[in-house]
Amino acid sequence: MLSPAAPSTPWILGAVLALLLAFMTFNAIRKNRRDYSTFKRQRSSKRRRKTFRKWLRQSFLNFGGAAVVVLLLSWQFIGPFQEAVDAWPWVAGARQSFDDSGGIGPAIVVALVAIIVVGGVLGIFAARTEIDSASEVPSIGDVQALLPRNRAELKWGAALAINAGLVEELLFRLALPALIFGVTGSAVAAVAASILIFGFLHIYQGLPGIVGSVILGAAFMAIYLATGSILVAIVVHALFDLRSLVLIPVVVFGVHKELGNGAPPVKKKIVDDAVGSSS
Repeated sequence: MLSPAAPSTPWILGAVLALLLAFMTFNAIRKNRRDYSTFKRQRSSKRRRKTFRKWLRQSFLNFGGAAVVVLLLSWQFIGPFQEAVDAWPWVAGARQSFDDSGGIGPAIVVALVAIIVVGGVLGIFAARTEIDSASEVPSIGDVQALLPRNRAELKWGAALAINAGLVEELLFRLALPALIFGVTGSAVAAVAASILIFGFLHIYQGLPGIVGSVILGAAFMAIYLATGSILVAIVVHALFDLRSLVLIPVVVFGVHKELGNGAPPVKKKIVDDAVGSSS
């Protein structure tokens, strides 16, 4: 780990940040957009599952590996970063309430998110009978192709959701803000930049997907700052993605009943955010 007092530390961390941003930008603009465009044309479930496996491996290695490296270099800035954000009135109030609740606080946060997620899905399911069948699910961002189409794909949807909750929260809510804070000394810049970077990496979903991801990133960041627990943010993120990649396909579209390579019938015009931006 680098010493916060060393004059060279901000420069070293700045170089690491620049390399990380260059790598993520290249992947987001070139590789991810190209791969997703190819994936949308795939009809074989076997090929789709192969792509899911590849994405899961790449996400775990790229985001998870980046989180480990960045944390090793900037771990000493997590404390100062948290002290800086604790000075914000809304964070201080939320953190105090959360700390006073003891072990009940995390359970309440996760339970509320679970209720919102399940309630939203049940509302969509209730409206399904009034909708005509079609081939596309309206959503925030171009994410329809990610929906599992049969039982064999569901486990990959679950794996992608859980992995995203883990590695993306470790990188974008814990490691990256500490790195940016080490470079700039500004908690505001660390929070804002990490949220915007998180949103930009969803460029393959189009502009609506970027905007939706920025909003989600801000919500996950608020949960982390208010609770002081990255574990709570990880669980909430994973629950949200499980809603999109498992719960909605099963409850609303019954994909668990589809055993072959064909996609099951899908309803349209359920709600504008039936799927949401899958992060």
